[in-house]
Amino acid sequence: MQAEPLSVLVVGLGQMGRSHALAYHKHAGFDLVGLVNRSTPVLPEDLSGYPLRHDYLKALAELSPRVVSIATHTNTHADMAVAALESGAHVFVEKPLASNVADAERVVAAARANGRKLVVGYILRHHPSWTRMIDESRQLGGPYVFRMNLNQQSSGSAWNIHRSIMQSTSPIVDCGVHYVDVMCQITDSKPVEVRGMGLGLARGLPAGMYNYGHFQVLFEDGSVGWYEAGWGPMMSETAFFVKDVISPRGSVSIVMDEGASSASLDAHTKTSRLRVHHAETDEAGSFVRSDDWLDMHDEPDHQMLCDREQDFVHRAVTEDLDLTRHMDDAVTSLKICLAADESVRSGQPVKL
Repeated sequence: MQAEPLSVLVVGLGQMGRSHALAYHKHAGFDLVGLVNRSTPVLPEDLSGYPLRHDYLKALAELSPRVVSIATHTNTHADMAVAALESGAHVFVEKPLASNVADAERVVAAARANGRKLVVGYILRHHPSWTRMIDESRQLGGPYVFRMNLNQQSSGSAWNIHRSIMQSTSPIVDCGVHYVDVMCQITDSKPVEVRGMGLGLARGLPAGMYNYGHFQVLFEDGSVGWYEAGWGPMMSETAFFVKDVISPRGSVSIVMDEGASSASLDAHTKTSRLRVHHAETDEAGSFVRSDDWLDMHDEPDHQMLCDREQDFVHRAVTEDLDLTRHMDDAVTSLKICLAADESVRSGQPVKL
C-alpha cells in the first residue's frame, strides 16, 4: 500500500524556490499544498494553479504542511525554519543555513528538540560527478590542497539577484558553503584557522559589503583550502571555474568544456570530465602511469539535481534517515565561511 504523500509548503519563489517547487510538483511522494512569496510572481504553467500566500506564518497555520521548503534570503532562514519545526513540520532550507552560527545552531537544536528532519540545500551532495570526485580524492589520501572558485560575470537580472543577496550575505559565504563542504568531506579533518581578503568592485553595495573575496582555510591534518568568489559585470570569464584537489599521490580536477559561461546555472555544477593525475614516478623521474579521464557528460542538469535533492528529503522523512552528520556539517561549513567573512572585515586571521 502506497504511503500518503507528504504535504509541502514552498516559501520563496526565486530561482531556487521555483526549481524546488517544480521538483515537488513532479514527485509522487509530495502533495504541494501552497506557495508563499512576498510579491505575486509570474510562475511557470506547472505552478500556476497552486494557492499563493504572502504571509508565511498565516500560511503555515492555515495549511499545516508536513514539510516546509524555505528558499528565501539567508537572514530569514533561521526564524522561518524554527517556526516550521515547532509547528511539527520537517524542513528543507536552502544554503546557507543561517546568517550567523548562533542562528544555525538554533535551527539544528529546534530540529532535535521537536524530532523533525532538517535537510540543508547542499545540492552537490546529490550530484554523481561531485560524489565521484570526493571518492577519487579520498583514495589518494591527504594532506590535501584544495583550489576552488566560482566567479560569476553577472549582468541584468542576474546582477540584480546578486545585489539582492548581498544585502545580507557576501559571495564567499553564499557560494562558499558548497565547496567548503566538499573540502570537509574529503579531508574529514577539523578546520583550525581561516584567513580572508575581499574588495568592493561595484557601486551601490551596502556599507561594508564586498562583491569579490577569497580565503584560505587550514585544517588540523595539515590540509589547506583556497576558495574565491566574485559577482558582477566586471568579473573575468578567464578562470571562473577552478576545482582542484591535490595530494602527495596526485590530483583530481574538474575539466570544463571550452566555451562554458559563468552566467549559466548548469555551469556551476556540471563537470564535463574528471582528470585523475597519479604522481608516482620511476627512477628516471618519469610518470609510471598516465592520467585517467573520467567522462561525466551524461549527468543531471540543474532541475534534475533539484529533483534528486527533494527525493532525498522524501527519503529522510519516510525512511527516518539519521541526519546528525548532515546537520553538523552544515554548521561547520557555515562557520568556516563566516570566519572568512569576519577575516575580510577585520583584516586578521580567525582561529576556530
